[in-house]
Amino acid sequence: MNRIARYALHTCRVPDDLEAVTFRDTAGEHPEAVGISGQTVEALWRSVQSLYRTGVHPGIQISIRHRGEQVLHRAIGHASGNGPDDPANAVPVPMTTDTPICYFSASKAVTALLMHMLAEQGLVNLMDPVSYYCPEFASNGKRTITVHQILSHRGGIPAIPRETPIDVLWNRDEIWRLLCAARPVEVDGAKVAYHAITGGFVLQRVLESVTGDSIENYLDRHLRQPMGMKWFTYGIAPEHLGDLASNYATGPRPRFPVSWVVNRALGGDIRTVEAVTNDPRFQEAVIPAGNLCGTAEEMGRFFQMMLNGGVWNGRRVCSEITVRRAIQQFGSLQIDRTMMIPMRFSAGMMLGGNPVGLWGPQSRFAFGHVGLINKLCWADAARDISVSLLNTGFPIVGHHLPALAKFVYTVGKQFPLVPEHQRPRVAA
Repeated sequence: MNRIARYALHTCRVPDDLEAVTFRDTAGEHPEAVGISGQTVEALWRSVQSLYRTGVHPGIQISIRHRGEQVLHRAIGHASGNGPDDPANAVPVPMTTDTPICYFSASKAVTALLMHMLAEQGLVNLMDPVSYYCPEFASNGKRTITVHQILSHRGGIPAIPRETPIDVLWNRDEIWRLLCAARPVEVDGAKVAYHAITGGFVLQRVLESVTGDSIENYLDRHLRQPMGMKWFTYGIAPEHLGDLASNYATGPRPRFPVSWVVNRALGGDIRTVEAVTNDPRFQEAVIPAGNLCGTAEEMGRFFQMMLNGGVWNGRRVCSEITVRRAIQQFGSLQIDRTMMIPMRFSAGMMLGGNPVGLWGPQSRFAFGHVGLINKLCWADAARDISVSLLNTGFPIVGHHLPALAKFVYTVGKQFPLVPEHQRPRVAA
């Protein structure tokens, strides 16, 4: 891509020799163990390379598991130093499979499972009003809004007030005060309106009220440590800020009406989102709906555990019925009133569909979550796969979309539906 095109499309520099910027975890790839051919692996990898060649993602990580075995685990590009606006003398830092990346809204899937685990432990009933656990939330007409409504984006408080200073995001007491003072747009749970940031703070408050502990400690004790994660924390420790991949607002700048939808969903324009997400205060904060940090392999491991019915490496993390409740569809396919696209949710997950859905063709048994539009993390029980595609750019509408769609299509094509009797039990 020449310099003029890169300037117009707001992209990073892409070398002709992609091997020079590729990191392969050869010891972590075992396609032969589950009968996956080298041709299949290379077809999947070529689809990732095609996405990288669009220049909108300075760095990409990919982890794909089939029948529990990791068949593709690689990284391409840079963690920092090769963004569209980085200075010419910036030192590019290679992206590896161990580089932590912010999952953004894919964090919601993890936070949701924590709430379902609380229900398994008898500490909450998801059908109870939030105000049963946090009485102050009842003000201004929110008395009947349930925990389940918050999880399924039907809680009626999809956004914080527009005039809210951005630094409120890392002030947990002030954000809670604002949410308690908020007036809901509705309380009956009939309509879907994506809660980009707000729902996570409500769930955090409920969890901390019933456990008497912080959400970060609960995550560490019930998921991160039992599953042997290195990263997988809300935010990142100050001593590891330098390890975290940078975020880049790439691609053509969105125009109306797309820019209106972006502002409505994210609470700011794309340049503001870039500045905020690279701010150390955001990176060190605890934002349950939007700043869990880890690798593609770790998020793939999380979804594989769910495919396994709550088991990881022979250790039970949660019960099978807890997983089933977390992925059970709630309500019909609806136009989401925040994102203005048709969506199908469970109490915490974005669901696939037939004949085609968010996770590709014939994806009715797929569940997962998108992170800032481009990060795709999901599992498909009918194909027995878990997939985690992480990247560092967040283009909205642009020339990369065919490559992103082709990646999802390629995954579905290379992993056809398996016979029902061979599928994980969560597909039953």
